[in-house]
Amino acid sequence: MTTHDAPWSPDMPAVRGGQRAAAQALVCVAACGCTGVLAAALQVDVVDESGRPVGGAVAFLESSAASALTKPLARVEVAQEAKQFLPGVVVVPVGTQVHFPNRDSVRHHVYSFSPAKKFELKLYTGTPANPVLFDQAGVVTLGCNIHDRMVGWIVVVDTPYYAQAPEGAAQVRIDGVPAGSYKLRVWHPRLAPGAAAHEQPVALPATGSVRAAVKLVGLAP
Repeated sequence: MTTHDAPWSPDMPAVRGGQRAAAQALVCVAACGCTGVLAAALQVDVVDESGRPVGGAVAFLESSAASALTKPLARVEVAQEAKQFLPGVVVVPVGTQVHFPNRDSVRHHVYSFSPAKKFELKLYTGTPANPVLFDQAGVVTLGCNIHDRMVGWIVVVDTPYYAQAPEGAAQVRIDGVPAGSYKLRVWHPRLAPGAAAHEQPVALPATGSVRAAVKLVGLAP
């Protein structure tokens, strides 16, 4: 379900010539964040099947046009500290290389058997010389062969339009999205292993904001 907020429309006084051009430029800056390209925002409200807010979800918008604009991030780290993956959930665009520094005093053996990326970093301390390339979209579950309780996730997306809700917040906001029709997908670490992200269509206008309600079913306690 999506709802549209009214687009921002300031009262512009009558002006002439260069004044009119300057006033129009100010409108563009205010509406577009100084990018020169019209863009909208999407707020996703996430609840479980009982209607209770769900914090920490990941949301992203897919389309063929979005895929063409995807660029890898320059440097991403998933560290091991206090026998945990930190951060526990990371979202990266396709093509991003991720470093896995071990900041514990014990060795770790990081691996994933996920279809989107299978890899293994055998027993090590410090930081491996080569990062791991994530070149396929999907959810990658991380584990440690030595410490079974360690678990983390890398969500690899084929779009530049994505966001993760802050800890404890049930709203995900994606800014700077061009007008168009998208596939909204929402994922949460409490979904069953291997479960697909929730999916629903959404259309965004040239400016303004849209709200989408998402209900995630089958979340673990």
